[in-house]
Amino acid sequence: MEIRPILSALLRTRTAPLLVAIQVALSLAVLANALFIVHLRLETAERPSGIADEASLGYFNRTFPDDAPHQQQMAEREREVAILRGVPGVVSVVWASQMPMSRSGSSSSVRANERQEQEVATPAIYLAPPGFVRTLGLKIVEGRDITEAEMSETDANNEGYFDKFPRTVLITRAMGEKLFPGETTFVGKTFLFGTGNAKGARVSVVGVVERLQTTQAQTGAEGEYSVILPWRMSNNRVRYVVRTEPGQRDRVMLAGEQALRQAAGQPVRLQIRSVAEDRYNRYRNEKAMASMLIAVAALLLLVTASGIVGLASLRVTQRRKQIGVRRALGARRVDILRYFLVENVLITSTGIVAGLFLGLALNQLLETRLGLPRLPAPYLAWGAVTLWVLGLLAVWGPAARAAATPPAIATRTA
Repeated sequence: MEIRPILSALLRTRTAPLLVAIQVALSLAVLANALFIVHLRLETAERPSGIADEASLGYFNRTFPDDAPHQQQMAEREREVAILRGVPGVVSVVWASQMPMSRSGSSSSVRANERQEQEVATPAIYLAPPGFVRTLGLKIVEGRDITEAEMSETDANNEGYFDKFPRTVLITRAMGEKLFPGETTFVGKTFLFGTGNAKGARVSVVGVVERLQTTQAQTGAEGEYSVILPWRMSNNRVRYVVRTEPGQRDRVMLAGEQALRQAAGQPVRLQIRSVAEDRYNRYRNEKAMASMLIAVAALLLLVTASGIVGLASLRVTQRRKQIGVRRALGARRVDILRYFLVENVLITSTGIVAGLFLGLALNQLLETRLGLPRLPAPYLAWGAVTLWVLGLLAVWGPAARAAATPPAIATRTA
């Protein structure tokens, strides 16, 4: 089949084909970028927190009275941790100041040396004793864990923040790469808490964990800027982190709550949370956006398919007599079918070529304004293939009906 007659026919009535080509171009540009954003959002929502087996980890938010003195808080922490260790199904328990992805916690400014007047980063600060790494299942990739001998203790009501600041810390690998760019080992290096000329504290790195997300779990490397400090500090809020036997988390946490309330002998303020719940709450917006973009992409494909079907049906109706004449002169059904399929491929291909450039331009805009990565070529390639296949499927029905029309009926005049 020669393409020149098909091109001539398209150029004579180019408005409708042009509109369909524009629709295909817009669909490809939006589809490729939307699916890329969906991939980024879902990848973010599924990124590891650093915690091993999140489904087996829960914790209690424990709130003490505001007027509880330091020594009472410290003693109460140890007593309640011991109670939780005795609950059947508990693997390990530790107290901590905050938890990853919980969106509630503290951070602090750090810098590599005194020459840097401004902060290098603001990592999440986890105050915890030995056992925190083991209970969360964090992976130490360099150095060692903190020890009981390195623990500092501060009465927050009577002592300054930097008076008894710990001298050793654990950091995440992402934090080390931010503080010491270009370095591959971080154990033994020192850095500073605090900025400018204000009183600060110098600490030494004794160990590096592979990953520990911050409380806010920001996107990118910033979401893994975390520091673990061996520090007991009085605070009316503390977390009791509980690792349970697999599949026993909910039962064990309820039993732990009952044990704590019975042992207290008076009303206590407790709230049960799980890491799985924190992950859901932190990333539900990402998943909601991904679902919305998938729906938009599906709607775009539906509208594009409808446009192709409408154009094909219109052109079949307009050429009803021409089809009948061709059939009477010996044209086969497959010839009529092939004519409309080739015509559709030409229209769709024109739109796809334009859509490739439009998709790259849209990605450049998103890259500049929103900081998105560059659109990988496979997204455009798969988008083009999808629209080609969609175009062929959409035109197949009208083309098949046209090919099946008997010449006697097709050549009738109204």
